[in-house]
Amino acid sequence: MRDNPHGGATAPRDDNGPPRIPGLPALPGPQEVWQGRATNRVQWLLAAVGAACLALGIELAVDDAWTAGSTALVMAVVGCVAAGVLVLFGTIAFVHVAVRVEDDYLEVRCGHMGLPRRRIPLAQVVGADVVPRVTPRHWGGWGYRWRPDQGTAVVVRRGEGVALRLGDGRVFTVTVDDAEAAVRCIRGRLTRGRKAT
Repeated sequence: MRDNPHGGATAPRDDNGPPRIPGLPALPGPQEVWQGRATNRVQWLLAAVGAACLALGIELAVDDAWTAGSTALVMAVVGCVAAGVLVLFGTIAFVHVAVRVEDDYLEVRCGHMGLPRRRIPLAQVVGADVVPRVTPRHWGGWGYRWRPDQGTAVVVRRGEGVALRLGDGRVFTVTVDDAEAAVRCIRGRLTRGRKAT
């Protein structure tokens, strides 16, 4: 708090922003970044299944006790290894999602490698809404989903999310914690962008 020459005290002020109200979190300013994420630890169980398939394929490849013929062995090894790799990548890629709102775009990165990744310029966004309950069942599963009647979504868990309405009529939905703060941030940037034009 600072002394006010007219009496009383003023709220702490950021260098680039309006006075903050004590006890309430400050919203990101024009040059600040909002970041959020959503995590699904159940995906680690599926990753363990994928690792087990991969290990079984490797075990079959090095085991001398196989008696069913080389063609069957090759098919079993390739099948187990392929299933293991697909399940491992498919689950680890969607263990968590990170959402980042910069001044002029929203970026979504999945998993530890950040793939798949999508960057949406805010100039293409006409609105943002909180979706209180995003479910894998509603979208046909976890991961990067597309449905012609609903648009595109990144779903890593049940719960709140953000839906972006794009200028071409499509909708992009992503599960993220504290979706309300994300929507406030996006709407604030959209409002500033419209005032600037």
